[in-house]
Amino acid sequence: MRFGEHFLDELKARVRVSDVVGKHVKLKRQGREFAGLSPFTNEKTPSFFVNDEKGFYHCFSSGKHGDTISFLMEVEGLSFPEAVERVANMAGMDMPRADPEAEKRAESNKKTISWIEQVQNFYEKSLRRDIGQEARAYLKQRGLTGEDCKRFGIGFAPDSFDAQREELTQQGASLDRLIEAGLLVKPDDPSKKPWDRFRNRIMFPISDPRGRLIAFGGRALKKDEKAKYLNSPETNLFHKGKLLYRYPEARKALHAPNNGARGMIVAEGYMDVIALAKAGFEHAVAPLGTALTEDQLELLWRAGPEPTLCFDGDKAGLRAAFRSVERALPLLKPGQTLRFALMPEDKDPDDLIREAGPSAMQDVLDSAIPLVDMLWRREIAAERLDSPEAKAGLKDRIFAALREIKHEGVRDQYKTALLAKFDADFGRPKWTPNTSKSKWNPVKQKLTASQIKGGQPAAMRSVRERRVLGAILEWPELLEHVDQSLFGLEFHTENCAKLQNCLLNYWQDTISVDKRALHAHIEDNGLESMLISFKRDRKLIISGLGGVDADFKSRIKTWLAEAQALEGQTGRLGARNETRGRMADTIRSENTDALQRIMRSSFEERKG
Repeated sequence: MRFGEHFLDELKARVRVSDVVGKHVKLKRQGREFAGLSPFTNEKTPSFFVNDEKGFYHCFSSGKHGDTISFLMEVEGLSFPEAVERVANMAGMDMPRADPEAEKRAESNKKTISWIEQVQNFYEKSLRRDIGQEARAYLKQRGLTGEDCKRFGIGFAPDSFDAQREELTQQGASLDRLIEAGLLVKPDDPSKKPWDRFRNRIMFPISDPRGRLIAFGGRALKKDEKAKYLNSPETNLFHKGKLLYRYPEARKALHAPNNGARGMIVAEGYMDVIALAKAGFEHAVAPLGTALTEDQLELLWRAGPEPTLCFDGDKAGLRAAFRSVERALPLLKPGQTLRFALMPEDKDPDDLIREAGPSAMQDVLDSAIPLVDMLWRREIAAERLDSPEAKAGLKDRIFAALREIKHEGVRDQYKTALLAKFDADFGRPKWTPNTSKSKWNPVKQKLTASQIKGGQPAAMRSVRERRVLGAILEWPELLEHVDQSLFGLEFHTENCAKLQNCLLNYWQDTISVDKRALHAHIEDNGLESMLISFKRDRKLIISGLGGVDADFKSRIKTWLAEAQALEGQTGRLGARNETRGRMADTIRSENTDALQRIMRSSFEERKG
């Protein structure tokens, strides 16, 4: 049975290699990989590694390397179809049904590919003959040797309308087959013979993800040629928006055990990819003369979670980068993103490597920026931001971009990051703790049920403390309006005081208000049980702040009334407001010691 490439890729994406290998080998995590004793040799020290991120296993003791399917074939002696069926059962996928028409198409494609391979031989021979002298001179000028041309399959299409046609028809190829392969152009006039599509061009072979030669790209030698680069036309085999130049070789290089990259490098053209490969960056690819498509992005992510796209640092390069951002946003998932490497002015990877060496290219790759930063750069570049209206427009564009992200978790993270950038540049001043990272730990006074503080029974006060804190957990955006009042309060319930301290640390260290991020911060500080406790009282808290239908202004008003009730006797309110004012000024001045003195003074005042 034949299996389509899409089916096999989906199969491998659904089942982790460690899940299959782990049934035969005891694995232990080591960083991003798993390690264990080789199932192929008798060893005492682990030399067998599994990398789920890149989808392979590698055994250093035996040299064996492969994926889930090949592992089952090696260990259990299964045939390829049997191994595929085993993994499909694990993935919960149905096996594809036999399709007679598909079988016929596959057989026809196989014949077409065989003639494309013959054409490749013709192009390579033509480059070495006298007719390829000009092409060889050009390639030598670009730094390529004869050995390089052989390695990358570079050839030459003679400046003739029938040289290729005559060569292949003499070997038995039919004109219809060569037209189907995209090698000949069929004339409108049936009395005329088809002619060679590629003429006087340096030829680059293009393979599909399975490594089958299916098309060509040709660079014109004449400077005045209308099309500098010409690709094969769309055929049954070749769809340029779904392929990347040198993808099979790059995927193999990326998955090599000594390659620590998290994704492929995407350059603009054939020569850039060849220059990168020669310089040691074998995991480089290029689109085929167009901007990256969704299919090409999926192809990149299939190989690694974080491809790096190389663009010129000029305006045209940035516009191309922005188009890639737009294309990628709806496709983002956890562990599936992009980075952007901006080249020095007027330099592509080929130029940079020839002039400054591989280390200069590595520096560019190391300084690549994340997708979220390129998105921010796109939005602030849209217009001058010197007016409130323009800043409001920026925020609208941010939310419009967020709506493009379909995955909720990724969208939430982008919202936090982008709004933090907005606030940092255009929002309120950030409160920054001093370098000692001192935390506010107010003295806590435990009360019994019979004790009264500020005229309030302890039970009533405890309810109010939970209400004002629970409201912040439910609507963190309240912090923008009640932060001074909240951090000026004294909480007598020990857990509430801990939560108040945790909220202050969050508020000092962040600008963007985000519910998910706040709750994660609370959990990270060991207060998950308190968070669960407050979630149990969520309905009561919402009811106490005006119910689900209350508008935001009324919630603020109700919250401040609750906080004022916590302060106790009205005669002390003037002094307490003054203390809060001094506390806010002290926080902004980053003087934590002074803040603690004010708080101790306030506590002593309350005791009195």
